[in-house]
Amino acid sequence: MLLYIDACINRDTSRTERLAQAFLTKHQETSPCKIRTVILEEEPLSPLNATILAKREDFIAKGDFSDKYFRLAHLFVQADELLIAAPYWDLSFPSAIKLFLEQICINGLTFRYNEKGIPEGLTAIKRLTYITTSGGYIGPYNFGYDYVKGLFQNLLGVSDTRFISAEGLDIYGNTPDDILQNALDAL
Repeated sequence: MLLYIDACINRDTSRTERLAQAFLTKHQETSPCKIRTVILEEEPLSPLNATILAKREDFIAKGDFSDKYFRLAHLFVQADELLIAAPYWDLSFPSAIKLFLEQICINGLTFRYNEKGIPEGLTAIKRLTYITTSGGYIGPYNFGYDYVKGLFQNLLGVSDTRFISAEGLDIYGNTPDDILQNALDAL
């Protein structure tokens, strides 16, 4: 199963969503599979606070992951592949991505620490694809993808990550449709 994490805002006009949907179409042509979509703006995500953290830690200590809090983590564990689509905002990604990552990084469910204290992933995910679009050029400031890649490689055990982008969409003189088409053609 491919799990699609949709962090696109204004999904009807989102250029990131357009690129992600093209990716999914091509993926289905070459590697048909079940696709589950999680639209983050429709999820009841909230930042960790003392109350939520205490409850979460209590469940983790008991090895009890049956609470609805762990719904996204269970869905994540079932996936073979992950697609994250997020616009490039403020040198990173929309805050919903961070909230999602807090919901899925669960010791004992999605990763564990081995006897040497090294994290090991507990999912079947073989590949992460991260798709973004930006009005300007990302250059060396790809903090969103770099964070996600680091988390997935170092905590969740997913070494195969790739980055797809369409950049410079709002630069005067650029043709956004041509830039998007070039990104689509490169898929």
